[in-house]
Formats: sequence, structure tokens, C-alpha cells
Amino acid sequence: MKKPSAKCPICEKPTQEATKPFCSDRCKQVDLNKWLSGHYSVPAVEEEFSESEISDLEDPRILH
Repeated sequence: MKKPSAKCPICEKPTQEATKPFCSDRCKQVDLNKWLSGHYSVPAVEEEFSESEISDLEDPRILH
């Protein structure tokens, strides 16, 4: 059974071995531009620290 070919995440054409996971250098550049312009982002969760945890982090004995 033949394995289905992967599709380019930009234009959905079949990927090319030399430019995986994209179909062309153009699609690679389009994707890079999306990352650099802030179109894509990685979600982050900021942790809340208690006063005692902050004190522990600032303790010079722990920093060394």
C-alpha cells in the first residue's frame, strides 16, 4: 500500500524532499515571514509566585 504524500502547510501541494515539510523555497520563505511578523506564536503560561518563593529565588545561597 502506498503511503499518502504529505502536504505543504502553506499551499497544500505535495511536499518535495529537498524542502520538506514545504513544497518549495517560496513556501519556506512565506512560513518564515509569518513567524517573524508575529502571525504565529507559541502560547506561554506565566506562573504566579508567592512572596516566600520569590524570597527563596532571591536568596544568594541558592544562586550559587
